[in-house]
Amino acid sequence: MLLFDANWSLMTPEIVLAAFALLIFTIDFMTGVKGKKPFIGRLSIVALLTTAALVVGWNGAQTASIGHMFVVDPFSTAFKVVILVGVALVIGISMYYVDRHPDMYQGEFYSLLLFATLGAMLMVSSLDLITLFIGLEILSISAYCLAGFRKYHKKSTESAVKYVVLGGTASAFILYGMSFIYGLTGTTSLVDIGGQIGTLFEAYPYLVMMSLLFMIAGFGFKISVVPFHMWAPDVYEGAPTPVTAFLAAISKVAAFAIVIRVFFIGFEGIYEEWGFLIAIVAAVTMVVGNLIALNQHNIKRLMAYSGIAQAGYLLVPVAAFVTLDMTVSVVLFYAIAYVMMTLGAFAVITFVTEKTGSEDILSFRGLYHRSPFLAIAMSAFLISLAGLPATAGFTGKAWIFFQAISAGLLWLAVVMIVMSVVSFFYYFGIISQMFMKEPDEDVVTRMSIPVSTASVVSVSLVVTIGLGFLPFLLINLFTSMNWMAF
Repeated sequence: MLLFDANWSLMTPEIVLAAFALLIFTIDFMTGVKGKKPFIGRLSIVALLTTAALVVGWNGAQTASIGHMFVVDPFSTAFKVVILVGVALVIGISMYYVDRHPDMYQGEFYSLLLFATLGAMLMVSSLDLITLFIGLEILSISAYCLAGFRKYHKKSTESAVKYVVLGGTASAFILYGMSFIYGLTGTTSLVDIGGQIGTLFEAYPYLVMMSLLFMIAGFGFKISVVPFHMWAPDVYEGAPTPVTAFLAAISKVAAFAIVIRVFFIGFEGIYEEWGFLIAIVAAVTMVVGNLIALNQHNIKRLMAYSGIAQAGYLLVPVAAFVTLDMTVSVVLFYAIAYVMMTLGAFAVITFVTEKTGSEDILSFRGLYHRSPFLAIAMSAFLISLAGLPATAGFTGKAWIFFQAISAGLLWLAVVMIVMSVVSFFYYFGIISQMFMKEPDEDVVTRMSIPVSTASVVSVSLVVTIGLGFLPFLLINLFTSMNWMAF
């Protein structure tokens, strides 16, 4: 009777977003596949912002669920808003990119982005392994298509093939791990699994750990942590630049949301068994990501390794567990900062690489002389990623650092600080190109910035700097929240 008794109105934002995705696809089909269609991009942004308003206004701060499968709580509401706003910024980046590439079918591109967003929304509201996997696959399959969207472009096709093969393997690992825990408990509900996990571990420690390790490997791929990061540099380099921005920011944040759901609802009872393992993965990820980034010359590969390192920072509060509400607050704050500074940086990267026709770091040579606004904004984003004061990145990393200290993981906090110092070198290498080098003679001295790019950069810059100077606007709100009631 659940089908008839369930409160399906809880899924109103998801239903509305799915309807918009189908509408955009239909409009594109009816207006022909060729030609520039900026109105489709604008309609996609309207769809995302409308859905975000529904998430906040319709669901509010209530906690309710559909049979403990799909849950609406402050945790899901906050992450959905971050994801929806982030994808709206990605579409703002995309509007300039798709106009320059006639092989990009705009309606299909924007529809896939909306369907990927729908999958991410289902993921963060999942309280059941089945709905979680469905949301994960909707996001993943859409992302595979987006990575290879420029089908006549060799690198794009190569990135899609690698992404499909390795992503499918990761999904199989997750599903295999889920099958073990389902076999032991007879349920796919994370709440029921969490209630049994302590007793199960005493009776079947090896089977429980095998399930956990398979899921860590699968989710590790989705958030690109070491040693499951091999796909990221090649896929990021080959995919269209706006898709790279989506994978680096939105997909990663959604994956972190389900990691928190699974590990702190389903497996919190055996935290002592996996907490140190996550700490080791976080430390190795920070070290490998930052050290390899030092030798990168392609800006998208550099951002890939930077994103790997940032995933290590986001894993620290998961390993340094004090209370669930504190962990969620710290991860969510840094996730907001990470999304804004990453998408702001990719807006500049998309514009500069398209103008110069090169993805080499040297394409940023003399950017200050060609566009002072973009150079200053890009510097702010890179400084924030490095974790320097007066930026959102600094506040987020400081909060993570203090939580690691509170949890007694001093060694992990030290690794975090040392690797943040290392990151200064490759971030400031880009800044030095922009301010200390003269532009090439054959490059136009002034750049005309399109409205969509300028809007994304401006919004990202305001949030990045604003959270650096006024972080307690969010910190006070987050620390007063009861994120999960289940």
